[in-house]
Amino acid sequence: MRNRYLYITLLAVLGLTPDTLAQNKIQYSPRLVVSITIDQLRTDYLEAFAPLYSDGGFKRLLQQGLVFYNASYPFAPIDRASAAATLATGVTPYYHSIVGEKWLNRETLRPVYCVGDGATPDELSTSTLADELKVSTEGKSKVMSISPFVDAAVLQAGHAANQVFWIDDESGLWITSQYYSNKEAVWLQNFNDLQSPANDQKATHWEPVIELSGTFNYFQHRENSQKPFKHKFSGSHRYSELKTSGLVNSYITSLALQCITQEAMGFDRVTDFLAVNYYAGTFNHKAMSECQFELQDTYVRLDCELARLVANVQARIGADNVLFVITSTGYSDVESADYEKYRIPTGTFYVNRTANLLNMYFGAIWGQGRYVEACFQNQLFLNHKLLESKRISLTDACQRAQEFMAQLSGVRSVYSGLQLLTNINEQTLKVRNGYNPIRCGDIVIEVSPGWRLYNEDNQDTQLSRASFIQFPIIFYGAATKAERINDRVTVDRIAPTIAKTIRIRAPNACSAEPLF
Repeated sequence: MRNRYLYITLLAVLGLTPDTLAQNKIQYSPRLVVSITIDQLRTDYLEAFAPLYSDGGFKRLLQQGLVFYNASYPFAPIDRASAAATLATGVTPYYHSIVGEKWLNRETLRPVYCVGDGATPDELSTSTLADELKVSTEGKSKVMSISPFVDAAVLQAGHAANQVFWIDDESGLWITSQYYSNKEAVWLQNFNDLQSPANDQKATHWEPVIELSGTFNYFQHRENSQKPFKHKFSGSHRYSELKTSGLVNSYITSLALQCITQEAMGFDRVTDFLAVNYYAGTFNHKAMSECQFELQDTYVRLDCELARLVANVQARIGADNVLFVITSTGYSDVESADYEKYRIPTGTFYVNRTANLLNMYFGAIWGQGRYVEACFQNQLFLNHKLLESKRISLTDACQRAQEFMAQLSGVRSVYSGLQLLTNINEQTLKVRNGYNPIRCGDIVIEVSPGWRLYNEDNQDTQLSRASFIQFPIIFYGAATKAERINDRVTVDRIAPTIAKTIRIRAPNACSAEPLF
């Protein structure tokens, strides 16, 4: 009786009643976070193909989710690997060190793959959201990652995941990395026997999933000369081609649902994390003009897979118990463009010839020597040992290189590593954020828009474009209120937002503010 009296007195002091307590239920963290990254998703294509969508996929997410319509990446250049690492860590390559799918090793002057030969996250310098979830739950949370591609699978998972899965280019089977576990998931073999691309007759050919996706042409300004497509997958490259087709996304959804079931993800109060990477790029990385119908069909199939994933997960776990976060990798395969035909300023910048010219220029000043050791993509690597032996400061060499190359046709800007490390302003911020002093060269060349950077030594070529690729960030489920926000936001704010929602610390290098 005395305890009951104290309880009633406390409620009166706080201005509460038993009825109000019953109405205000305790809000638990989501039991499952499903982080969906769609490779090369673009808002213009997303909206253009809307007449072909079902009601349960993109339409549902955009209408019922919290949607940030104008998202971007705070660094350049972007590719799948650097995007996956940024989404996972909440920081740019300047901190997490994944500057791209490949970079040049300064010691060996050979390209290095971002996840190495053993599919490990060793090159990732900071913790990820999934890592922090593991730490905060003392390893109890289940963390799984799925992608057609090994780099995205590993980088979006981080260092402490239970398993990562990707499609092997040679076998067409889902495989995993021994870094995370000495043995594959016991259920994976049975899944591969039944539902992998290697054992599915549907994976041998690709046709439009509905008639309209193979005949409807959004690109009305182009003459519709392309016929409805039919692709057969055969030969040694059949699975690498399949991974860039609209078919691949159905295998991703099936494995994601199997992961949730077999690993009992989201069935207790300890939050679990599932990272899923879909594909929305062009078929076999062709120009969009060569595969318009294939691209439309890819978006239609992706819409169906999102609907299937969301409906099944919510049915199993409950709509209020799962948070879906959807966004893009923020880049797209660059179109080939015949600017010269239309008298638009263009040209080719030969980076290897520039390296040779710079060696000749330095040789005339300081004597013969190989001052530029290598070039990789748009970067030049200077010979530090030679400069030191000749008592030439790196600052002096970089400044002279900048002055020399600024006069060359096709060069928009030239940055030195020292400049990017010490001089931060609005114009250089994106370049600096994409730069890492350990992984990048001493000189970074920015080619003028419309110009092509070309390395004759390895046939590497890039068309420079400065146009903005619009894509959304969508939060859906877990009692998220529907709202459309048009303010410009950056994707490094996604990780701290999820961290806040599931009540853990943000990744250890992340200083960005949550989106809400």
